[in-house]
This record gives sequence, C-alpha cells and structure tokens, in this order.
Amino acid sequence: MPPFLTALPARFSGMAKGFSFAQKTLVVIGLAVLVLGGIALVSWLTKPSYSPLFSSLAAADANAIVTQLKTDNVPYQLVNGGSTILVPDANVYDERLKAASAGLPAATTAGYSLLDSMGVTSSEFQQNITYKRAMEGELAQTIMAMKGLTTASVKLAVPEKTVFTSTKEDPTASVFIETNPGVHLSDEQVNAIVHLTSSSIEGLKPSNVSVVDASGAVLSAAGTGTTGGGDKQAQAYEQRVSAAVQSMLDKVVGPGNATVTLTATMDNSATERVKESFTSPKGAPALNEATSAETVTGGTGSGAGVLGPDNIAVPGGAGAAGSSSKSSSTTKNNAVDKVTENTAIPAGTVQRQSLAVAINTAAAAKISAATLTEMVSTAAGLNTARGDTVSMKVVPFSTAQADAAKAALDAAKAEAGAAATAKTWQNLMIGGLVLLALLIAAVIYARKNRRQVRELVDLGEQTPLMVTASKVPVDPEPTTTALPAIPAPVALPVGESSQAETKRASLEALATTDPEKTASLLRSLMDDRASV
Repeated sequence: MPPFLTALPARFSGMAKGFSFAQKTLVVIGLAVLVLGGIALVSWLTKPSYSPLFSSLAAADANAIVTQLKTDNVPYQLVNGGSTILVPDANVYDERLKAASAGLPAATTAGYSLLDSMGVTSSEFQQNITYKRAMEGELAQTIMAMKGLTTASVKLAVPEKTVFTSTKEDPTASVFIETNPGVHLSDEQVNAIVHLTSSSIEGLKPSNVSVVDASGAVLSAAGTGTTGGGDKQAQAYEQRVSAAVQSMLDKVVGPGNATVTLTATMDNSATERVKESFTSPKGAPALNEATSAETVTGGTGSGAGVLGPDNIAVPGGAGAAGSSSKSSSTTKNNAVDKVTENTAIPAGTVQRQSLAVAINTAAAAKISAATLTEMVSTAAGLNTARGDTVSMKVVPFSTAQADAAKAALDAAKAEAGAAATAKTWQNLMIGGLVLLALLIAAVIYARKNRRQVRELVDLGEQTPLMVTASKVPVDPEPTTTALPAIPAPVALPVGESSQAETKRASLEALATTDPEKTASLLRSLMDDRASV
C-alpha cells in the first residue's frame, strides 16, 4: 500500500483532534446530511416506475385483479377511486396476459369480436342476437371514451322487418351511463350521446333514445329529448327568460336594484296536425276535354190530340209540319293544385306567462315606469293576445341582508388581518430566536477558537517563555514584550526550583511593574482554561 494511503488515517485523526466542539458538531451534521441524502437518492433511483395495468374497472373486476397481484407478489397502486391499477413497468404485460387467461376484466364490453366466434351452424336467431350484442358493445365502448364517463351500457330494441307497413314499428334505444364523482354532463354532452346512438342504428330517431344516469335521473326521455318533462321544460324556460330580463335591468337600474319572477304555463301534450288545401291555377289548360252533340227530328202527323174515354188519343185536327232539335255538352277536367301540410307540435308550448318585476325606489327615481314596463315586456316576449300579464312595482328594498353581509365581510377581513398580524409576529419571533441562537453559536465558536496573545517574560538568565494558543491563525501574530529586570531584593530559587515557581515569580514581578497587563493575561488564561 502506498505510504500516503497509510498516513491518511493518522492525518485525519490529527485533524479531528485539532477541531473544537462546534467544529466536530458541524462535521457530524454534514456527514449525517450526506448519508441521508445518498440514501434518499439511491431509493429514488431504485424505485420502480409504475404504469396502468387496467383503467375504468368495475369494483368486482378490480378486486379480482388485486387478488391475482397479491398472489403473484407484484406491488401495485390504486388510483382514481380504485378504478385504475398501476403496476411496475416490468410486470405490465405479464399480468395482462395472466388476467386475460383468467377472463379478467369480466365486465369489459365486447363488440364486434363476438362475431369472430360464430360458426357456420349458427341459426338466424343466434346471428341476429349476436349482431345486436356486438352493436351494443361497440356503442358502449364509444360512449365510454367520452371524458368524465366510467361506465356505459346500451340496450337496443330493433323490431323485426315486415312487409306490412301498417304494423311497422320504429327501433328504440336506452343508454345507461355512470360518471366520475363530481362530474355532471351538460345538455350538449347528452345530446351528443343521443345523436351518436341514433346515427349508428338504421331507422332509429333521436327522439326514441333515452339516457339515464347512475342516480336514476332521466337525462333524455323518449319523445321529449333533453328538455325532460313539463315541469323541467317550464323551469328551464322561466330561468332563461328571467335571466335575460334581469340582465337588462341590471344595466339600466344597476345590480341589486331589481328582481324578476316569471311563471309560465306550458302545454305538455305533443300533437300532429294535417292540413290539405286546393287551388286552381290560372291559365293552365284542362287535363282532358270531351264534347258531345245530339240532333232530334219529328214526324208529319198531328203533334197533339184529345184523350178519349179509354185514354186513346183522338186526332184533334189536321196534321202539322215536321220539327227537329239539337243539343251539345262539353266535359273538362281542369288541373288542381293540392297542398298537404303535416305539422308536429311538440310538448312545451307556452300557453300563458306572468311576469312580476320589483324596482328599488332609490334606483327608479329617474326612469319612467312606463318605459321600464315596455322594455320588460319586449325582453320577456309577452303576448297580450294569449293572456300574458306583467306587473311592475317600485318599492323600497330591504338592506338588512346587505348590511349583514357587509358586517360579515368586515369581520372576516378583521379576522384575516389579525391572523396575518399574528403570523407576522410569530415569524419575527422565530426569526429572532434563530438569529439569537446563531449569534450565541458564533460567540461560542469565536471564544473557543480565538487565538490568545501570550507575552514573553524575560527573567535574565532564564530562557524567554512564550505562550501560544491554537495553531489556527485567527488573530494577528502574538507580540513579544520584554519585562524589566527583577528587583534586587527578589531572589529566584535555585537548585530544585521547579518551572511553576519560576513562572510564579515572573508573574509576581510583572504584577509589581505592570498590574494592568498582568490582569489581562490572567483573564485570558482563565477564559481559555490553559495552563501557562
């Protein structure tokens, strides 16, 4: 082993012995920080990266897959409320193959893959049912791809084809969906599900698709769409019209100075009306025309006679000359325009609405009530012909709620200010304590490592004595001061006099000649607790 390597332990040991208590503490803390940081870094580098094994799992499938992972001793993590399972990257594909061999996840919706297992001996009934199941599975998978959905199920009711049009029925569909916690689908998203389903099935109308969520709420009913029943339609109409009128009044009289209440009566029955009208076009030729003529010629005898007793005509006189007659007729079939109108009147038609508006007295002083009434009636779409009414009153508004809100806001602000002040003082106190601790540590460290100044004592024949402190050059180099000669009466011990007695004698001489320097020297010696 090279010499410098063998000398390293001795060097380190010497350096450690030369450290003060504060320096040793700092070294220990630094080594501990380095060790803990290295352990944390190694653990972070060796931690495996996790990837999704399955997502959007049902509770039963998640339980079965977790049981399989525990059996295989594979670490896992559950996220998204337990519907997503994460495993290390190295185990993803192996665990997927094992889960597939076990038929997991069982709740996975099958699509057109069902058609792959059909044999040539399948009956027509089996083929139709399998095809319908495949369509339902494909639609469910497509709907589940929408953001916020966890589960989707589609059920189709497709009637059998028939040549009798009078007994023909339209197909219908029902969609069941489940959303993530806290997610609510908007009307646009529900309409997207309805139209996606209706466009995928031949002959399926959007009005024949129903959408229901996991809580049992009907998001889209057959025949009414996303508007729902009559109560929901009336509520939506009232909210929409009230919001429009309120927005206008807020700009005219100011926010908080007007309130609007609308009550609407809706027709919940859906009807269909057929109307036919006929008109004759001008200048159009006849479709077809038929003309007939007839000529009748009479005889030379008497044209009239007198009836006898036996109802036999008796000639009344000489015969008149013969006569003839002509007749003609024309038949024309003219063209006729025929217009047939089929009008479908959906549910939700407004039959009557009543609007009540209250204006604050302080805000309506400079505005005409008639002008406001006209503006409100126009904005709400009131129709007096069907019995719509509007009532507008100028009344003083109560300020109790506003005052209470203002008082609560002021109290909240005061509490927040007090909390901020307390937090500031707390931070200042903590900072002061930390600073005080640092100052105390710095003073202790400086006192422990301060280089003491020692003076040389000249005792004549004795070798000058120099006392030095630590090897660390903190203060300027020590100075050497020659003491005056010892007075004659003072005799130094000879022979067996020890070094301590010599030092004591020198100190006594120094104390006699220069008491201030002696006191300073003794004080420094007492602080450092070092023998001279």
